[in-house]
Amino acid sequence: MTETETNAYDVVVLGAGPVGENVADRTRAAGLTTAVVESELVGGECSYWACMPSKALLRPVIARADARRVPGLRQSVQGPLDASAVLAHRDYYTSNWKDDGQVGWLDSIGADLHRGHGRLTGPRTVTVTGPDGGERVLTARHAVAVCTGSRAALPGLPGLDAVKPWTSREATSSQTVPGRLIVIGGGVVATEMATVWQALGSQVTLLVRGKGLLPRMEPFAGELIAEALKEAGADVRTGTSVESVTRENGTVVAVTGTGERIEADEILFATGRAPRTDDIGLESIGLDPGSWLPVDDSLRVTGHDWLYAVGDVNHRALLTHQGKYQARIAGAAIAARATGETLLAEPWGAHAATADHTAVPQVVFTDPEAAAVGLSLAEAEEAGHRVRAVDVDLSTVSGAGLYADGYQGRARMVVDIEDEILRGVTFVGPGVGELIHSATIAVAGQVPVSRLWHAVPSYPTISEVWLRLLEAYRDA
Repeated sequence: MTETETNAYDVVVLGAGPVGENVADRTRAAGLTTAVVESELVGGECSYWACMPSKALLRPVIARADARRVPGLRQSVQGPLDASAVLAHRDYYTSNWKDDGQVGWLDSIGADLHRGHGRLTGPRTVTVTGPDGGERVLTARHAVAVCTGSRAALPGLPGLDAVKPWTSREATSSQTVPGRLIVIGGGVVATEMATVWQALGSQVTLLVRGKGLLPRMEPFAGELIAEALKEAGADVRTGTSVESVTRENGTVVAVTGTGERIEADEILFATGRAPRTDDIGLESIGLDPGSWLPVDDSLRVTGHDWLYAVGDVNHRALLTHQGKYQARIAGAAIAARATGETLLAEPWGAHAATADHTAVPQVVFTDPEAAAVGLSLAEAEEAGHRVRAVDVDLSTVSGAGLYADGYQGRARMVVDIEDEILRGVTFVGPGVGELIHSATIAVAGQVPVSRLWHAVPSYPTISEVWLRLLEAYRDA
């Protein structure tokens, strides 16, 4: 390679996580030459430090919890988890933090991988600084797609860097189980990692500034999960702020707003996300470094007809599956514009990420699981919809009792009483993650309540909760 090379492509994708991979897949399928730039591992955050390792860690935890609720089995699973085996299982699902398989996949679709740090250096231009310091200039005839994702956002506590706190990356990749762990935050990362490490043997203290856990879901979701964490032995404290953190002789000391000192071996900050846009050259095209990138429903950045921002960077829905959905839309839109095809940009069209607004699903893999799609009751009311919420105790469903002794859970359906369609659905309970796609189809498809009566759930499954919800709505 010469010191500086210039390569022309139809499309340049900045970031090779699941989002960037899906954009590249769609543009290559349309016959567009595509370059993908990655500074770390092909496969991105999800594959190595988020979705895959966290769920690999959680699966043995949830399986043991479920087994303990089954007669004839519970006595066989009363011992501790084999932490080394659980961590090895996690390592397997991260491919031991090697990306050979994903690089091979990029090769198979005909996309060119450029390793190094990519920065925009003008319209349709990305300059890649490689590991050896050499530069490559990539130009895009049609589009540049920014798919650089997000990173953990740390609070501005004095001296925090010296403490070497965990973020989601360290929490999902640690090779040892800390004896004591403080978790700061009340969202998905905080609750899932509190669940994992408490089950693996840590004494977890969960400190939440707000009133409860999972504030973006229905309130009962956070309440049920907080109860379960306490039963598992975790110390869960809401309405608690952290004013300072120090590390003294290897021990972390967190001081709360009331002056209480809490000691631990490690501390995890799960306090939000920030876009990875601070060092990708946004200033060269008149945008602010470190900012979220606003887009239209085809994922094109406002004011730039060649620039797309897909996944976390646009701040629409910070979820891997939603980012991949956006990537499929963006890739198709890029191809349509490049080839002069008609853009189908109306709501629910092939080139519009409409689900971002009304039908975003999410599963929290705690014990119990929490799963939701669409709007919560509060969100629906705030949006101006005339709605009615109906709740069902999941333990009243025959399938739930068969699934587990003492099954505890709850379901809510938020119905638009003018249009008679669902605005949102929430399930909390063991195994409910596999229920949420039926709700996603109902919300995204705007299926009328009258038609849902004809969607017959198999007996005896937990899915019979749909009948109970419809009955509750009919009788309200």
